Amino acid sequence: MHNDRDVTEQRLARVLNERIRPAVHARSVPLDVQVWHVTGEPVPVSEGLAAPYRPARVGDRWGPAWSTSWFKVTGTVPADWAGETVEAVLDLGFATHSAGFSAEGLVYRPDGTAVKALNPRNIWVPVAEQAVGGEEFTVFVEAAANPVVMHTAPDELTFGPTAVGGPAPWLGDPAADPGEPLYRLRRLDLAVLDRDLHELVQDLEVLGQLMPELAAEDPRRWQILRAVERALDTVDLQDVGGSAAAARAALAPVLAAPAQASAHRISAVGHAHIDTAWLWPLRETVRKVARTVSNVTHLMDDHPEFKFVMSQAQQLAWLKEHRPEVYARAQEKAKTGQFLPSGSLWVEPDTNISGGEALVRQFVHGKRFYLEEFGVETEEMWLPDTFGYNAALPQLMKLAGVRWFLTQKISWNTTNKFPHHTFWWEGIDGTRIFSHFPPVDSYNGDLSGDQVAHSVRNFQDKSGSNSSLIPFGYGDGGGGPTREMLARAARLKDLEGSPRIEIEGPADFFRRAHDEYEANGGAPVWSGELYLEFHRGTLTSQLATKQGNRRSEHLLREAELWAATAAVRHGHAYPYVALDRLWKTVLLHQFHDILPGTSIAWVHREAEETYAAVARELEELIGEAQRTLAGDPGGTVVFNAAPHPRGGVAALGAGPRAVEAAVVPPVPDGDGFVLDNGLVRVVVDGRGLITSAYDHSAGREALAPGAVGNLLQLHQDFPNQWDAWDVDAFYRNTVRDLTEAESVTATGTGVRVVRVFGASRIEQTLTLPSSSRGLVIDTVVDWHEREKLLKAAFPLDVRASHSTAEIPFGHVERPTHTNTSWDAAKFEVCAHRFLHVGEPDWGAAVVNDSSYGHDITRDVRSDGGTTTTVRLSLLRAARFPDPDQDQGTHRFGYALVIGADVADATREGYRFNLPERALPGSATVAPLVSVDHEGVIVEAVKLADDRGGDIVVRLYESRGTRARATLTTGFPLASATATDLLERPVDDPASHRHTDTGVELALRPFQILTLRLRPAAGS
Repeated sequence: MHNDRDVTEQRLARVLNERIRPAVHARSVPLDVQVWHVTGEPVPVSEGLAAPYRPARVGDRWGPAWSTSWFKVTGTVPADWAGETVEAVLDLGFATHSAGFSAEGLVYRPDGTAVKALNPRNIWVPVAEQAVGGEEFTVFVEAAANPVVMHTAPDELTFGPTAVGGPAPWLGDPAADPGEPLYRLRRLDLAVLDRDLHELVQDLEVLGQLMPELAAEDPRRWQILRAVERALDTVDLQDVGGSAAAARAALAPVLAAPAQASAHRISAVGHAHIDTAWLWPLRETVRKVARTVSNVTHLMDDHPEFKFVMSQAQQLAWLKEHRPEVYARAQEKAKTGQFLPSGSLWVEPDTNISGGEALVRQFVHGKRFYLEEFGVETEEMWLPDTFGYNAALPQLMKLAGVRWFLTQKISWNTTNKFPHHTFWWEGIDGTRIFSHFPPVDSYNGDLSGDQVAHSVRNFQDKSGSNSSLIPFGYGDGGGGPTREMLARAARLKDLEGSPRIEIEGPADFFRRAHDEYEANGGAPVWSGELYLEFHRGTLTSQLATKQGNRRSEHLLREAELWAATAAVRHGHAYPYVALDRLWKTVLLHQFHDILPGTSIAWVHREAEETYAAVARELEELIGEAQRTLAGDPGGTVVFNAAPHPRGGVAALGAGPRAVEAAVVPPVPDGDGFVLDNGLVRVVVDGRGLITSAYDHSAGREALAPGAVGNLLQLHQDFPNQWDAWDVDAFYRNTVRDLTEAESVTATGTGVRVVRVFGASRIEQTLTLPSSSRGLVIDTVVDWHEREKLLKAAFPLDVRASHSTAEIPFGHVERPTHTNTSWDAAKFEVCAHRFLHVGEPDWGAAVVNDSSYGHDITRDVRSDGGTTTTVRLSLLRAARFPDPDQDQGTHRFGYALVIGADVADATREGYRFNLPERALPGSATVAPLVSVDHEGVIVEAVKLADDRGGDIVVRLYESRGTRARATLTTGFPLASATATDLLERPVDDPASHRHTDTGVELALRPFQILTLRLRPAAGS
């Protein structure tokens, strides 16, 4: 027999696509349709049902971008369809390239209950399993005209508003929408579902997708090929439905052949990745959640084996608030074990930029919601799509009761392939969490043959485990699994030539994989951060969003601290409800396409407005508490929310300032100026550049010979793709040093430098506080560049083998060399409040109040010395998905701390972000808690969430060393109990001991400890 494989495979594709699939709903009659176009924002369901509809028909256009149209669809089952399975086929004008990225609809019964959703891959609606002739059918469809901002064709993406054929620049901003309808009604029919044909489609799809994944030499491939050929011979192209049963019979033997005993085992976990905002606003996500949950709970009725994970508590909270009947269905299916609340977090946040305490609250509010609403103690951190993972997360997970971690984003690395798929992830403190990267390399799996085969081939831990996981279901814009995916899973459960596929929950997979590894000597270990070698621009894009988050995190710290202090000292009413709401608002905006700056303009404009409102309310809460504490007027009380004392004011306390804050005046020096406070001496030349930063006590110059500090540099920034997400290494090839100044003048308190370039203007004021080693650079930028990256460079005369960057609850060290491809790939890295470089006995740090992107390079000079250059990324100007990203005026600050070690950098970073507050008053406010070790940082002081009156203190060891310290309370202490992050007692006797004088602490390097302190009765 000759090799006719290609001919048969081509034949299969044509017959399946042109004859069999179209025949599944071939017997059809048109439905009557009416429409009501909503003006403005979406309306309640009750209003949509009662609206004044007008006639419409297939072919009509509808839907200017972001608008909503309601369709009333009616029909009558023909008499000769009695006993048939009848469905409505409702195609609103869908493109087929993706689900959740274009028009979507939610179908309602006339009583307002949701049936299921419509999207480009899911256009059917059930009418009757056994229809009755003459039965009337009426549904309403709430159709959302969401524009396709990014996709233009199957597997084709566009990344810029100027790309040929690309998305219009106004798609992300409804205010600029020209108002033209985007969609056209394509099909609205009542149809008979030919079940035999539908099942034949699934049979042929599974076998047709399996064949090309098998080796040409594998007999199994040829057995399938011949079975398919026989089935196609059986199909009568003039009576496809009448021949379907015979065609299925021809395929039955090869579908019944069981998998090999050694076949890889795949846990198929139903999932719908729903970006909480991205190429759509938050309000649209509320509707996406309702659509997706309606879909999956409907599927569960017909498929009791189907399990689905929902991983963001915020989305379920929205569902409870806005669509309680859909939420009730989710709770119903949770009781049957099909709907699985998962993930343990409030949203799926960015974990590079979010602060430590914010990540704690992600766990607190996420896990607490699942406990209270579903009675479920979630044990996994399900975070498939975040742009890198900080090295404090393993400890945070463990302290939240999380055992398992799942992501797949590291598969997007562009330089190095991560060496494991199942492994122990070890954090900076030594905590290990059992982790899995699905080798399918997707969080939107569809269980297709190529995905299943790729999972097996790609799985890198075959010697230790034979199990992996596929999250399946359409996502990003939601949608979830379909009945076609479930049909594939059923056929692949035990099929020769394929891995075994079992639909189950994440915990089932993790327990099995863990046990397999234990039986084979244990899983490998990856220590330190999970750095994504991609999407590095997310550390800088949309500065205003990042500033709003940074400021909100610190204001929340202050509000809790001073409200708790006022409550204990004066019985002030602690604002439990307001703080809970404000925290959830901030946590929501830490979602991994909001905080990184990768959403449409609409999202970021709303985020800025929300952050402003959050700041106003938190300032009011702080002011109320501080006025309660400040006492009678007659002087000035200074409040210090930082974890270290300053100016004679205790950490976390308040009192008269013992040391008056001041800055040294600039002294003329040639055509420039000198700032000298006796600790450091800074020379600014006539160009406004720092030519010297001298450390008096160490007797050494901080800047490299001939170099200048605070050198602003402008780079061309046009990555190959994913504009707001990416910074590609070749940006360094083009640079313009901004050395020309419009003016350099003394202000009495500092040196003011104005630079103008392109269409932009920068004004910087350099000041040197009288008792500080930090040169403060206050910056105001009127930014109107396009596709540019602005950096500030400090070339330092140090031979630093590594940089030290603050991350949540500690710091990480990264090599400054590029010995390996892993080192070289980290050409843009994250740091929170500080980044430090130094030699063993001397160093310098750059602290900031809103920057996260940094780069560090090292060069050996001709004089034999080494220059280590630290640069902050200040602003970008990407044009997709927001064509006006970062345009406008921004104000931010950073400082060069001269002669600093890591402890100094830690202290100065907190001080820079938590400025003192001065109020009229006369009181001295003793801290609620104080610690006698500067390396032990108090991160949060608050009242217990259960409103029992206890004080909760969270602290951590910040230097990476062991620390013995004493925590002293400013109130009589009855007991001190270690708790998890949810403030539940844990057994941790080694970390603390309550004594008559306080609480003795014994902390491991970078250990986080939460203590619940109970005041003595009557205190």
